[in-house]
Amino acid sequence: MRVRIVYNSFDGRYSDSPRALHQALLDSREPLEHTWLASPAHAAGFPAGTRTTSTDGPDAVAALEAADLVVSNTHLLPQWAKAPGCLYLQTWHGTPLKRIAADEPHVGADDPVPGWRDIDRWDLLLSSGPAATRALTSGFRWTGPVAETGWPRNDVLLSASAPAVRRRVRDELGVPKGRTAVLYAPTWRDDVLDADGRRDVQLQLDLAEFSRRFAGTHVLLLRLHYMLSDRLAEHLSGAGLPDGVVDVSTHPDIAELYLGADAMVTDYSSTLFDFAATRKPVVLFAYDLEHYRDDLRGFYFDLFSSPPGPVVRTSDELLDVLADPVASAAPWTQRAEAFLAEHCPLDDGGAARRVLDLVLPAGPGRPSPAVLPTDPSAELVVHP
Repeated sequence: MRVRIVYNSFDGRYSDSPRALHQALLDSREPLEHTWLASPAHAAGFPAGTRTTSTDGPDAVAALEAADLVVSNTHLLPQWAKAPGCLYLQTWHGTPLKRIAADEPHVGADDPVPGWRDIDRWDLLLSSGPAATRALTSGFRWTGPVAETGWPRNDVLLSASAPAVRRRVRDELGVPKGRTAVLYAPTWRDDVLDADGRRDVQLQLDLAEFSRRFAGTHVLLLRLHYMLSDRLAEHLSGAGLPDGVVDVSTHPDIAELYLGADAMVTDYSSTLFDFAATRKPVVLFAYDLEHYRDDLRGFYFDLFSSPPGPVVRTSDELLDVLADPVASAAPWTQRAEAFLAEHCPLDDGGAARRVLDLVLPAGPGRPSPAVLPTDPSAELVVHP
């Protein structure tokens, strides 16, 4: 029997853990049919020959309602009825530091969880380990099974192909040999809105000064949150980016950018947990820490009491650190290792295999949640 799998990532991109699972299955001898929900704006990111359909509307609903396995990393937009026997695997898109969903300050105890209609369809939620499980189950008020497998999207970071991917990505982005590539990946702010009430871009890093100071030595890879990836041009008001700054917001796979970069700057983004597996320098640009922590969102744990890298508050401080990110981050090496052990215990390159062993048992047949192992020797923990 052919198993029909429908994938969704960030509302129509070919990315993240669904991408990693799809790629792991491309050479499978099992009778599988793959369909992606794809946005026209990101169609170029899909491999040639990939079966795609719209992210919403009748075609998307038809694909989802015919699926045996649905794999998504965020809430699905369409309203659809899950077929009997269909398994909905929610990979989510990373370990949260900031409070999410039901844990956000503006959501009351009796309010519906944001995205609740989609959550009601989930059968299995992935997690990177106990710390992520506590946050995700709290945020989504999730009482169903959680598979602590690690994030499949991070497998490539520890794969034998990682050096080749690094070289390819740097070539594609035009990063000259010998340059220090800094990935800047801030999260979004709930209170940064444009005149029409839409989420907007706020960049506290002085891009022009970065370009001036590091001309010929550094390249900044600017990666906006996926909800803001189409807002940069408007933010720049037609001025364009200065030399040495490259917009990589629409690059389909951020894991490739982790490999291409030599250091990362972020704030309260889940990218922090993913990049940790590379053991490269990370800098926390926490210019609005008190406001974000105490008024806007709040955190699941006190990251800044023992951060995995330097914490800076101004653009000038950040530029000073980036002059030599390896030397700047050296005093935080032990803390970075402790952070990795606590928050990324399953980043070992085998997450996709563990997930697929759960949802696609050997041999033909429809996937079923009944195959979830409870034996601790299975290299994952399933919370009933």
